[in-house]
Amino acid sequence: MAVGTAQVAEAPRRPPRSKRSLRTRRLAGLIALVVLLVVVVFLSIALGTKVIPLSNVWSALVSPTGTEDDIVIRSLRIPRTVLGVLVGAALGLAGALIQGHTRNPLADPGLLGVNMGAAFFVVVGIYVFGVTTLFGYVWFAFAGAMVASVAVFLLGAAGGRGSPTPVTLALAGAALTFLLSGLVSAIILIDTDTLDAYRFWNVGSLAGRDAEIAGQVVGFLVVGTLIALASAPALNALSLGEDVARSLGQSVRRTRVLGVVAITLLAGGATAACGPIGFVGLVVPHVVRAFTGPDYRWLLPASGLMGAVLLLAADVVGRLVARPGELQVGIVLALVGAPFFIALVRRRKMMSI
Repeated sequence: MAVGTAQVAEAPRRPPRSKRSLRTRRLAGLIALVVLLVVVVFLSIALGTKVIPLSNVWSALVSPTGTEDDIVIRSLRIPRTVLGVLVGAALGLAGALIQGHTRNPLADPGLLGVNMGAAFFVVVGIYVFGVTTLFGYVWFAFAGAMVASVAVFLLGAAGGRGSPTPVTLALAGAALTFLLSGLVSAIILIDTDTLDAYRFWNVGSLAGRDAEIAGQVVGFLVVGTLIALASAPALNALSLGEDVARSLGQSVRRTRVLGVVAITLLAGGATAACGPIGFVGLVVPHVVRAFTGPDYRWLLPASGLMGAVLLLAADVVGRLVARPGELQVGIVLALVGAPFFIALVRRRKMMSI
């Protein structure tokens, strides 16, 4: 009788079946993304404009002997793959953060003026200071992303009684983006040399970036990732509304500040390294919500993994469809992301009817 009573008493402690199934689905989704990431990493190393036998690929990874294939894989493809993982994960995380903070499912990191701030500073670096290398572009681009994000936050706070709101952030970001876009156009129209150099950076690409580029931005991306993951509980509370978040003991202002800092570090570092790459931050959070739901403790890491998978897969496709040349990853993602964006807008419009 005592045993039966103990069993009855312990029964309510077990999580409901629906919660167990949701947790199982989330874990299965994360495991599937890790497996996919491993697959696309291998494809990124093995495939390219130069055809290399799989045996030579394995030899280059395990026991290189200095052959031409070894040099291509270890000096070009591996650094490109590592950078693709870093940038894709950063853009996926930044997209989930910006959609959470603005409560706008159509938002992407460019909404805070990150991309255009980086572009404006790169143009200024080329036109005024004569910068001509990727290493120089990285620091100008990151500085521009930081300045633009801070300006958007201050403008948004000025319109929201000292604390920026999703609406004021979006309006400030749009206004600053249009202003900087006009200034960029003015500069490149009066100087064709600046236009030629800027066009190379602005296309958005992993090509031509070596390990040193990844080394320049990896610290910023790691710090941004840690801030993003640590802010997941606060973002969950904020998604219920600012009043509810305050009642749960969360500081809305601190959460917004940390969110802007994380988005700036992630999107700014990614844009500085590879140029503006669109649609990753927009598409990825919608894909992973299918199995994570709205819980940011699961949504954020899943978005990082999915962003890396999507960016690397698009880069591999770009190398294969235009041999012996290649399509830049920004172009491939635009071809994939534009139809997705149209479908998303149509779906939301139908749901609102």
